[in-house]
Amino acid sequence: MDPSPLLLFAVLASLLLLLPPFPSLRADSSSSSGDVVDREALLSLKASMKSDPSGTLVSWNESSDLCQWSRVVCNGRSRVSTLNLQGLGLTGSVGPYLGNLSYLRFLYLQDNQLSGELPHQLGGLLHLEVLNASSNLIGGAIPANLSRCSNLTTLDLSQNAISGSIPSDLGLLSKLQVLKLGKNQLTGTIPSAIGNLSSLTTLNLGTNSLGGPIPGDLVRLHSLKVLQIAINDLTGQVPPTLYNLSSLVLLDFASNDLFGEIPGDVGYRLPNLVDFHFCFNRFTGVIPPSLHNVTSIQSLRFSHNFLHGPIPPGLGNLRNLVMYNIGFNQIVSSGADGLEFITSLTNSTRLEHLAIDGNLLEGVIPESVGNLSGRLYKFYLGANKIFGSIPASIGQLSSLALLNMSHNSISGGIPPEVGQLRQLKMLGLADNRLSGEIPAAIGNLTMLTVLQLCGNQLEGSIPSTLGQLQQLLSVDASSNKLEGSIPRELFTLSTLTSLLNLSKNSLSGPLPEEISDLVNVVAIDLSSNMLSGNITPSIGNCRSLQILSIFGVMLLELITGKSPTDECFAGDLSLERWIRAAFPDELTRVLDAELTTAPICHGGRRISPEKQDECLVSVTSVGLSCAKESPDARLNIREALSQLKGIRDGLLKHELAITI
Repeated sequence: MDPSPLLLFAVLASLLLLLPPFPSLRADSSSSSGDVVDREALLSLKASMKSDPSGTLVSWNESSDLCQWSRVVCNGRSRVSTLNLQGLGLTGSVGPYLGNLSYLRFLYLQDNQLSGELPHQLGGLLHLEVLNASSNLIGGAIPANLSRCSNLTTLDLSQNAISGSIPSDLGLLSKLQVLKLGKNQLTGTIPSAIGNLSSLTTLNLGTNSLGGPIPGDLVRLHSLKVLQIAINDLTGQVPPTLYNLSSLVLLDFASNDLFGEIPGDVGYRLPNLVDFHFCFNRFTGVIPPSLHNVTSIQSLRFSHNFLHGPIPPGLGNLRNLVMYNIGFNQIVSSGADGLEFITSLTNSTRLEHLAIDGNLLEGVIPESVGNLSGRLYKFYLGANKIFGSIPASIGQLSSLALLNMSHNSISGGIPPEVGQLRQLKMLGLADNRLSGEIPAAIGNLTMLTVLQLCGNQLEGSIPSTLGQLQQLLSVDASSNKLEGSIPRELFTLSTLTSLLNLSKNSLSGPLPEEISDLVNVVAIDLSSNMLSGNITPSIGNCRSLQILSIFGVMLLELITGKSPTDECFAGDLSLERWIRAAFPDELTRVLDAELTTAPICHGGRRISPEKQDECLVSVTSVGLSCAKESPDARLNIREALSQLKGIRDGLLKHELAITI
């Protein structure tokens, strides 16, 4: 008997319950198709790479599971959700293929050498939350349709070669928290639409060529913690309301063309500040006193503006201070106690960089300077009105790599305790009133690369211990009262590549033959001393030498028989000026008589008197060109030697066939 229709229906219903639902069948089909799309997209990306030095992309092949590929993460549907190619040293271009990874949420391409342009297809990645392509070689413009990636929270394209303007449509990315476009080649203005990014915490547009004013709309970024717009061409005044963004931790608009005054209460309005930089602008007014109450401050950079007035009290509150730079303003102090604010900074135990140079600060360096932070790395005091002596306690700053006190009125001797600064690389004491001898302890500064002692009243001999400074690149001890011979040890410093200037002293004795060991030095100035003897022919070993000022002086001595130190040269009259006054018409009046009367012979033949006189004029011209007072105007030593060789060769070509 046939089963009843009711029983048949019950059996069929039971069988259907054992089968997966049809929607799941469709989803699996879609996932399989998507896997193929993602696979092809990544294989196309791999093909566009010119090099993969780490071999990371080797695992990307047809025979392996896409979700097992190196640096690839899939979601539960086997679709690529994260692609992390950070720091692999990849070269090549991004290409349009990534735009097919429709489920991609995180894309990390930073720290490679990718070039080309960002493809506009990236605008189709509607699930994308993070796009980081920083530190590459990417050029072209920012794709405007990135605004379609409405889930973006981080967009970092910094440190590339991206050009053009910032698309206003980026202001549509309402979820964006981090926008970094710094260190590119962007032009135009900062779009006002950026002010619509209410979730933004970091805005970095620094080191571009952006112009125009800072848009007032940025005041709507109430969550902003980092505002970095330094090193651009921004103009005008900072919108006053910008200082109401109380969440700001870093505020940097250095190196622009901004002007106006910083509000006196900025420290109260921005209580969370850690870094505040507005150097290299045209700001006026005084240093806001309230800033010295922001105890979280680590870095204050105000240099190269037109700030005036005294340093406000309260520096002692800044215990977390790492950098304090007020250099090159018009900051004033007066009296012997004018630098006592340095004592307040001894509370800043993390201080590494202190720059007060280029101001109108007057006073004596306090003994408490030795109690500054043991981390102090750079200390600039130059170009002020500082007087008094250098305290011996300066030797306690054991981490100092740079100490510049040049262009002041500091007197007394150089304390030998300076020799305790074993990390010092640059010592600037030029143009002061220092006296006494150069301490031999300076030879302990074995890390020193630059030594500036010029323009003082230092006396005695040059210590031979300077030969221990095996890292020295430049030494200038000119315009002092140094005497004695030049120590041979100084000429063993093969590291000297820039300058050896000992001019305008009272140094005597012959020029050591070891001068030829300075094979890398560019300029040697030993003029205006009492050196004697000849220049060793081995000076030709100094293959980098361009300026040898003593060469011109010695050449002039040779042809005149006079010394720059002769009694007849006093006041404004120097050997060079005496010869120049007679050159060329009355040259015979100043030349050594033997040169003008005795015949010159070569190879048994006599040089004609006319050619002899012409030769002397040419040689004198070379000597005068090498002995000019301005170093920049002096003839290059290579050119001088070339000209002298030409004079000699020309002379020999015109011998008269007169047999003696």
